[in-house]
Amino acid sequence: MFHQEGDNPLIFWLQSLDDESLTFSVAQPSIFNINYNFVLNDAEEATLGIEDTADTLILIILHKDESDQSTIKGAIKSPLVINCTKRIGLQKVLVQIDQSTTLTEAGNEINVFESA
Repeated sequence: MFHQEGDNPLIFWLQSLDDESLTFSVAQPSIFNINYNFVLNDAEEATLGIEDTADTLILIILHKDESDQSTIKGAIKSPLVINCTKRIGLQKVLVQIDQSTTLTEAGNEINVFESA
């Protein structure tokens, strides 16, 4: 994961360790007032090898709206969950929420919950 130089980066690029041409624009959901509350299942925890929850990072993938290139959207329905220590991640698909939100209009806090 890397970002442009500066003291307060908002957008990062997540690059594959295996294929450097595979890169995603990502951001921490908290900068858009998005708060996640979901549980990983046993298989997801095993895949990530989580030993300490402090080692995890949640990110959202960003993309430009096809109809309006100045609007950035985030895929809040499918955040990335990354084990920073082991450099392993997965995309958690949340079924009970809307597909995405326009981040430039997300002035209020958004709480994202998934029911079991």
